[in-house]
Amino acid sequence: MVTVPHSPASARPTITRKDVARLAGVSTAVVSYVVNGGPKRVSPVTAAKVREAISALGYRPNAAARALKLGSSEMLGMVVPDTTNPFFATLARAVEEAAAARGYALLLANSGGSAANERRQIRNLASRRVDGVFLSSVLFEPDLTELEHSEIPAVLLNHSSEVPGFNSVGVELLEGSRRAVQHLAGHGHRKIALVMGMNSGNDLDAREVGWQQGLAEAGLPEGPILRCDFDRQGGYRAGQRLLASADRPTAVFVSSDLQAVGLLRAVSEAGLRVPEDLAVFSFDGSAEAEYSWPPLSTVVQPVQAMAEAAVEALIDFDGVSPTRNRIFPVDLVLRASCGCVPAPAPVPAAAAAAPGLPSGPGS
Repeated sequence: MVTVPHSPASARPTITRKDVARLAGVSTAVVSYVVNGGPKRVSPVTAAKVREAISALGYRPNAAARALKLGSSEMLGMVVPDTTNPFFATLARAVEEAAAARGYALLLANSGGSAANERRQIRNLASRRVDGVFLSSVLFEPDLTELEHSEIPAVLLNHSSEVPGFNSVGVELLEGSRRAVQHLAGHGHRKIALVMGMNSGNDLDAREVGWQQGLAEAGLPEGPILRCDFDRQGGYRAGQRLLASADRPTAVFVSSDLQAVGLLRAVSEAGLRVPEDLAVFSFDGSAEAEYSWPPLSTVVQPVQAMAEAAVEALIDFDGVSPTRNRIFPVDLVLRASCGCVPAPAPVPAAAAAAPGLPSGPGS
């Protein structure tokens, strides 16, 4: 058993590898072998002494020195368009957990939906020599030159089209959207609008193609299209424009849950009801869809499976094997906004607390 020498509480010197070696009675090289898992073998008894000394002293290896030793920073980067979007927040957490299971930490960056900011964040991650980058790009064909020059592998995440030389992971955007529109048509809706988010490249999004195909297969004409930002305010403003039209549709497919939440506010402010006056179906499957009012029917993306596939593709990348574009199927979750499930009646405030019990903090 090792005994830590006493030192005044006010003095907190940096614990070094030499301190660990001195306390464990070994050389600094042996400490390095234990911390880095090699290259030379250390006997179990000696390794136990070193680990006990590390624990007793609270020693933390220098991350930069360890990266140089191992030829790896054990750090991955991730760039998403909006860190406040519940879908991307959930996706980032799933990636972080999957990376941690493989011994890697995750550095998250926000592009703010801007192609220029996206390139800046990629340059920043490349300069930090991360071992790889997950990119949820605002472009269908993102600029990956910086990563290629730095020989840093990347996986395009939430990306449903192939980019030569890079692995990508996405979902069936077109198929999920087509099914959602067909479902609305099955409720008898003959005029179904589209609220479509705008991307930086102005390319045609597969969700819009799915909406077109769903209408064509149902024998319906295309309803109005309202283009807006991929956020609550964008959906809110699109909803205001939609409801102000003389020939208002009876249903709408929305390209993201976040936009749909904004649209729900516009409907409420107009004195209308969902789904009685306007049925709504959105895309993503975030928690926000479940807890909106009324709860949103939505196309759900398999976030956990996507994250695990992306981490596997990035960490196991060998530069030799062919790259893949992995596309995952989606599911429809049917709730009150499309008319499938009745929304529960609001609970009166007076009845919210049980008799004799406090109604909340401070009661």
